[in-house]
Amino acid sequence: MEVKTKTMGTVSVDEKQILDFPNGLFGFEDYHKFALLESEYQPFYWLQSLDESGLAFLIVDPFLIVKDYELDIDDKTLMEIGITSPADVIVFAIITVPADNGPVTANLQGPLVINKKNNKVLQVILNDSKWTTKHNIIKALKKRGEK
Repeated sequence: MEVKTKTMGTVSVDEKQILDFPNGLFGFEDYHKFALLESEYQPFYWLQSLDESGLAFLIVDPFLIVKDYELDIDDKTLMEIGITSPADVIVFAIITVPADNGPVTANLQGPLVINKKNNKVLQVILNDSKWTTKHNIIKALKKRGEK
C-alpha cells in the first residue's frame, strides 16, 4: 500500500506496519489507522496517520529514555486490545519537538501499548505521578549516563 506521509513523501507500507487504534489517540479520537515507519533519526519511529497525511507523531521506546520506566495497567484495560501476556506488548511514548527550540520531551504518562499479535493499540493514562507528559529526554539521557 502506498501512503503519503508528512515527512517522507509517499512510501510503501506493508500490512504488518499498520496499527489499529480502536479508540484513537487522546485529542485525535477520529483517527484509527496509522502506519509505524522507521525514522531517519534512530531510535525514533514515525506514527503516520493513514487517514490524514499531515498527521504524524514521532515516537520512541520509553525504556531507552528511562531505565526504570514502569506501566501499571489493569488486565481489563489490556484485554480491550486482546493482550493476555506481557510478551505480547510493545510500548512507545509520543515525542514533542517544540517549534520554539524548547526541550524535546516524551509523554511518559500516556504511553502507546501495542498488541504485537494483532497490531491493536491503546493509549493509556498512567496514574503514577512519577511520569509526566513532558519528560525532558536530554536530561533523562544525561542522568542515565551518569549512573
